[in-house]
Amino acid sequence: MSQIHPTAIVDDGVEIGRDCIVHAYAILRSGTVLGERVCVHPFAVVGGDPQDLHFDPATPSGVRIGAGTTVREHVTVNRSTKAGGATVVGNNCFLMAASHVAHDCVVGHNVVVANAVLLAGHVHVGDHCFLGGGAGFHQFVRVGEGAVISGGSRVAQDVPPYAMTAERNEVIGLNLVGLKRRGVLREAMRELKEAFRVVYFTPGNIRAVATQALAAGGFQTTEARRFLEFFVSGKRGFARARREGPVEAAGGADD
Repeated sequence: MSQIHPTAIVDDGVEIGRDCIVHAYAILRSGTVLGERVCVHPFAVVGGDPQDLHFDPATPSGVRIGAGTTVREHVTVNRSTKAGGATVVGNNCFLMAASHVAHDCVVGHNVVVANAVLLAGHVHVGDHCFLGGGAGFHQFVRVGEGAVISGGSRVAQDVPPYAMTAERNEVIGLNLVGLKRRGVLREAMRELKEAFRVVYFTPGNIRAVATQALAAGGFQTTEARRFLEFFVSGKRGFARARREGPVEAAGGADD
């Protein structure tokens, strides 16, 4: 049975799954859908209007929060700007205090969004990502599965899967520790390192280099191909690798 504490505000048109907890002073606006076991802490606002000067508040839209997700204090998750659309946060996510998920974002499963992270509109975050405290993301940015973003980073370019990124659009290596914890096989790690080196240390256009590497058929593991395929799609540019020190060290961490 779900618990809705006194002084929480739950609008008409909100759907709450089993075993949810909505703490005092939390606000759930119309169009919000909570999966099972979602916990919303005090002063969080889920389903508020998007911060878009051209938005018509009469637009029917909402927010979907996946099962097992925790929404801490002062988090804001804005509803979609599109009629019938939804801003989506996946299962088993942890939105830490004062983080912001803007309109039309899609956040995958098992994502940690640390304190004061700011996601602008239409940002897509893959599964198993960690977004460090205070990091800011430009609208329409994609963050690939398993990526780690350092605290305080400024991200205005797409971040590929399994990459670690810091400062302003700087890829500093691969998230090998995270891959190990998820049980990724050694062969996949080896191919992923090689794919990383091909993309970032081959002269020429990154998108073209990745496309050629895929077409050559030398990469067979799911992880390496997913990494390369990320560069084939998308409309923005890509975060670039540092050219010294940390990238090579991270690439060989499990040798």
